[in-house]
Amino acid sequence: MKILFVASECTPIAKVGGLGDVIGALPKALTELGLDIRIVIPKYRIIDENKYHFERIASKIKVKEEFINIYQGFLPDSKVPVYLLENEKYFGENGVYLAKSAFVDSFKEIQRFLFFSQAIPEIFKSLDWKPEIIHCQDWHTAILPVLVKLNPKSEISNLKSVLTIHNLANQGKWLASEVLSFLNLKGNEAESLKIIDEEGKISIFEQGILNADILNTVSQNYAQEIRTKEFGEGLEQDLIKRQNNLFGIINGIDYDRFNPETDPDISRNYSLKSLEKRTENKIDLQKTLKLPENQQLPLLGIINRLTSQKGVDLVIEIIPELIKLNCQLVVLGVGEDIYEKKLLEFSLKYPSNISCQIKFDPVLAQKIYAGSDVFLMPSKFEPCGLGQMIAMRYGSIPIVRKTGGLAETVKNQKTGFVFEDYKKDALLKSLKECLDAYSNRSKWVELMKRAMNQDFSWQKSANRYVELYKNLTSSKP
Repeated sequence: MKILFVASECTPIAKVGGLGDVIGALPKALTELGLDIRIVIPKYRIIDENKYHFERIASKIKVKEEFINIYQGFLPDSKVPVYLLENEKYFGENGVYLAKSAFVDSFKEIQRFLFFSQAIPEIFKSLDWKPEIIHCQDWHTAILPVLVKLNPKSEISNLKSVLTIHNLANQGKWLASEVLSFLNLKGNEAESLKIIDEEGKISIFEQGILNADILNTVSQNYAQEIRTKEFGEGLEQDLIKRQNNLFGIINGIDYDRFNPETDPDISRNYSLKSLEKRTENKIDLQKTLKLPENQQLPLLGIINRLTSQKGVDLVIEIIPELIKLNCQLVVLGVGEDIYEKKLLEFSLKYPSNISCQIKFDPVLAQKIYAGSDVFLMPSKFEPCGLGQMIAMRYGSIPIVRKTGGLAETVKNQKTGFVFEDYKKDALLKSLKECLDAYSNRSKWVELMKRAMNQDFSWQKSANRYVELYKNLTSSKP
């Protein structure tokens, strides 16, 4: 079975968030199950060409009034082919996304991914390979199922399409007139193209949701939540309409990459049988970030986009209490200016307790997983979440809100701590319960062991994707 993953990012080649982690891991698991999986992403200028070896295999393929070049390489430590599409005009500027938040805030962002999607049908002749299924990811490639339907005689005719919803809140909404003009469409070619909101905007995600053959999202809980007004982001009626073709498959994590026994980025490797060695990573993290070196103090970690979705506002509200409780807090991430500024202010005010690192740093991220005692993910909503799974793999106990994949993966009082109401007091109550457990060493070690014993590998989820693909290819058009 031949499947092409079409995505905006792919770990480690070009990564911003969890979407990249999925694209960097799931194809490897599927390949091990015998599928022919390949990946295509834009060739961003930020990609380290000295580190990742790609060879140009096709040149000057016309797309619109532009030309693209195709480069081929492989996912590191795998045989999964990765194609990079090169075009300086659309992919050369900045990083993966033009806005720090990764949410759309300019037509340039829309153009980048519409152009990328329009390029996909043009690459197969040069590849001498054609998939049976195009697996689209989030809004960035959600227009592809529409293009398949509107071009029955093109290179993408007869292709089946899967659209994975990683984050419904980021929809790729823009003025319909500009989007349709860029796509060279009048707007009457498909019924879905007539759906325009009161501001004259069209949702590219909505187009994919209404036109893809199969939809899935990254946890069973989130698949249910997005059919409600609270989580549906205005698309709940579309998702209710498509509910017979909507599935929830929990994400996994790459167990080769996220392995405390072999991780090259942490100070001391350790396992369930040598948890005493883990303390060295805590001291190393404190030393690295110039925090007082004290293995007794509870050390809390956050690795996330600094946005309200991730519960950063709740964390900021409880910082005075964290200081009173004599905790240390390490924050790594970039995001909304208001949160970056406030966290930096707190780190200057309480340098012995708080270290705020406003940047993307994958090595420091590993040090935080291995060195923190507690991992905070108090998200307002969370389709799946990978941080809590990685944290458990490393023995850092998660505190999460009961939503989406967080509720599905963390067991309250058994592998972490779960609160329900999106309120400061609820988070604080859960934190105090966690700290009570931390004060009892034998109880805490048992908690760590249960967390580290959880299986969040991709094997089970990859098998579910195989079932989904098989059902799709065997169904009649």
